[in-house]
Amino acid sequence: MKNRSKSVLFSALTLFFLLALRSAAAASGAEEVDDEREFDYLTGSEKGPRHWGELRKEWEACKKGEMQSPIDLSSRRVKMIPKLGEIKRSYKPSNATLKNRGHDISLQWDLGSVGSIKINGTRYFLQQFHWHSPSEHTINGRRYELELHMVHVSPDPDVKHKIAVVGLLYKTGQTNAFLSKLMENLRSMVDKESERKMGVIDPRTIKMRGKSYLRYMGSLTVPPCTEGVIWTINKKIGTVSKDQIKLLREAVHDYAEKNARPMQPLNRREIHLYQPNEGATPN
Repeated sequence: MKNRSKSVLFSALTLFFLLALRSAAAASGAEEVDDEREFDYLTGSEKGPRHWGELRKEWEACKKGEMQSPIDLSSRRVKMIPKLGEIKRSYKPSNATLKNRGHDISLQWDLGSVGSIKINGTRYFLQQFHWHSPSEHTINGRRYELELHMVHVSPDPDVKHKIAVVGLLYKTGQTNAFLSKLMENLRSMVDKESERKMGVIDPRTIKMRGKSYLRYMGSLTVPPCTEGVIWTINKKIGTVSKDQIKLLREAVHDYAEKNARPMQPLNRREIHLYQPNEGATPN
């Protein structure tokens, strides 16, 4: 009887935790616009980046915000902060769903099912991956061929910054092993807003490569452009094949083949660098 009571209590606590995570994601604005063509990336379009903040009242931050993303990560503005420490990942395998959202390709897990990262003592739970081509962030003015965003959310009501995104940049080169696992399903989703159950996928197979990273406070790079996002951009550049980039672009709708938001002003923000080898600067 005691074991049964413990089991019921554990199930109830687990459900409460998952509901808290989903509520935190919604309240923080981590829920990006899904599926419908409510915005696009076309130059001169009435739904283009210049007009995102005018399309909906809840998207005003896209126009009026002063801590918007992406930005150029210029070495002239970087401050070395050794105490930031390494990114601590605690991921595990779980069932995932590949989605063509029209404006991007995303890989989503049930919130709380695949683990978390720890930043400044706060645990942020992995929600989804998605890709932008070309990259949204630049380093010293250089734009790369692809950028992966790993979106995390904190359920803690006392945490000020609810969203943490880890960004990985890629240049053209060797085939990306993680993307290779998705290619067959992605080909069947070209230009279709649809989804595919992928079975168990382990986010740990995404290689973080080097331990150095750049960090700053910014926003989501798509509507609603929610601010207060902790951005961590891995400094080591990965590789992706031309065919993989081509497929990611072909799969989404024409208005999002190049789905990088234009650069946003840094304003008074600082860019922090964690790099184990002290004295080095970004490439």
